[in-house]
Amino acid sequence: MGKDSLTLLKGTLDVLILKSLSWAPLHGYAVSRWIRQTTDDVLEVQEGVLYPALHRLERRGLVSAEWGRSDTNRKVKYYELTEQGVARLASQGKDWDRYASAMNKVLGATERPL
Repeated sequence: MGKDSLTLLKGTLDVLILKSLSWAPLHGYAVSRWIRQTTDDVLEVQEGVLYPALHRLERRGLVSAEWGRSDTNRKVKYYELTEQGVARLASQGKDWDRYASAMNKVLGATERPL
């Protein structure tokens, strides 16, 4: 991880993965790359964390997986959101919006506590 990278808060990895798969099926490396690029290299997901999370999401029925070929003709597993995964992403997205809003209010507070 680069010096400007942040450690993921507990519970954020699943949301990041589900969001990365919301447009199209991706293989693991593409998921990791999308997260890194989308966050301007602030969040970096290592393989040792990513693949167990993908397998956990698959076991929970939030993603499905199918073997295929990458752009470089390598055999890779593509992950895709299930209907249950789409619903979970929507639910968790709302929760994260509420959480981020609350944190912004706290960090932007200009009055001291009573």
